Amino acid sequence: MAPAVDGYLAILAGIPLSFVAVTALRRFIKKRQNNPSLPPGPVPLPLLGNVLSIDAQEPWLTYTEWGATYGDLVFMRHLGEEMVVINSQHIAEALLDKRSRIYSDRPYLATLKPYGWSISFAFIGYGDEWRLCRRLFHQTFRPESAVKFRPMQIKRAREMIVNLVDEPQHYHDHFATARDDPLLRIVVNALIPGTAVLTPESALMLKTFPFLLKLPDWCWGSSIKRSARASTERVNQMADMPFQYVQQRMADNSFVTQSSMVAENLRRMETQEEASKPAFENALKKAASSYDTTGAILMVFVLAMVLYPDIQKRAQAEIDSVIGRDRLPTFEDRASLPYIDAVMRETFRWQPVTPLGLPHATSSDDVYDGYFIPKGAIIAYNIWGITRDEKRYPDASRFIPERFIDVDGALTADDPAQYIFGLGRRICPGRYTADASTWSAIATMLATLDISSAKDDQGKVISFTPTFTTGVARISARSHIHSDVVDSWRTAEI
Repeated sequence: MAPAVDGYLAILAGIPLSFVAVTALRRFIKKRQNNPSLPPGPVPLPLLGNVLSIDAQEPWLTYTEWGATYGDLVFMRHLGEEMVVINSQHIAEALLDKRSRIYSDRPYLATLKPYGWSISFAFIGYGDEWRLCRRLFHQTFRPESAVKFRPMQIKRAREMIVNLVDEPQHYHDHFATARDDPLLRIVVNALIPGTAVLTPESALMLKTFPFLLKLPDWCWGSSIKRSARASTERVNQMADMPFQYVQQRMADNSFVTQSSMVAENLRRMETQEEASKPAFENALKKAASSYDTTGAILMVFVLAMVLYPDIQKRAQAEIDSVIGRDRLPTFEDRASLPYIDAVMRETFRWQPVTPLGLPHATSSDDVYDGYFIPKGAIIAYNIWGITRDEKRYPDASRFIPERFIDVDGALTADDPAQYIFGLGRRICPGRYTADASTWSAIATMLATLDISSAKDDQGKVISFTPTFTTGVARISARSHIHSDVVDSWRTAEI
């Protein structure tokens, strides 16, 4: 009798448990039905996701192709990571700008700390430390403050011309640095190898096989560990040496330190309480560990001038007609030179130097246009895809500055500078200075130099595939630029 009673009680006890289970299952199914779906995208493979379908060297090309198939918002998986690619400026502004509270974080990159780049302001996660770094940067480079750099930018542009006339074969070096400037060399030596490992795509290897950082140096596969160690040394040098350089010359009260973000903030730090100075100095080092992309942009400009000589002639004709040949362009001339600005805009658009910008990450779940975007997803902003929109930029692969000039000869409202420097709270804080530096360099080069295809020893034009390699251009002074004029620029005070 007792066993029957126990079975009866077990059945009675199981009824509410079954009811709870069925209710929970119904709620789960209903929630899945009511939840918005993820954005469309390619079908992922088990475990691997879509990683095998992506061009590892130029992932923006793959993302642009997927954009044509799936739309301006594409979802994919990289091993265990979720990624959303934005392929339009409109959606990028809607998310990165208008919902910046959610889209301002940075994703975890397995290469960041091992390669020493956690010190960089650009990769700091969204929080109090980032806000302090951003404030320090903004105080120096906001539009009204950036104007003070103009005399130095004009001076640097003219120094660059002198270097190009003296050593035209090394033109690629003169764009990124002042001649024989050891501090800028340190930055370049750290940055060039570093950029290759600071993307979600390139960080996958280390995330998947973290033990590679622990292999002994003699072991096969330890090259990643050695490369990371060397990168950390270069990045630390990049952060420390310029900082120390400014500190040592603060007493000189020179023009350089007066126009320096580090110098300005070191003076502000003197008024801080002692307890807050270490955090302030650390934030300043991170804020100062940034790099201007003007050198890379000028390489794009030179390539365009080699491939499109008629555009160079038209730009030079505008300068000659507006300014004449007795002086060089200044910022006061900019409004009168719309075609030069159009050339610069097309340089930004034609081959963007950061095709995917820097990746963002979501700090909470979000829903946009009926699509669910999960917390922690990597947000890739496909600048390249925007520049290749044939509806917006017909014949997008060609260099056509006229696309930014209206029927009245004025500049249109479409300015790639509005999207190539990023969007939202993580937009490049030095964009106004970069824009001005690029304009002064391009205007001065067009006023003084002729850029054409390089030739071999027999005088034949060297054929090449248009890529970002050095040695494809021949640079010489324009006919009205004589040696005595160049000599006067060497010692001129701006």
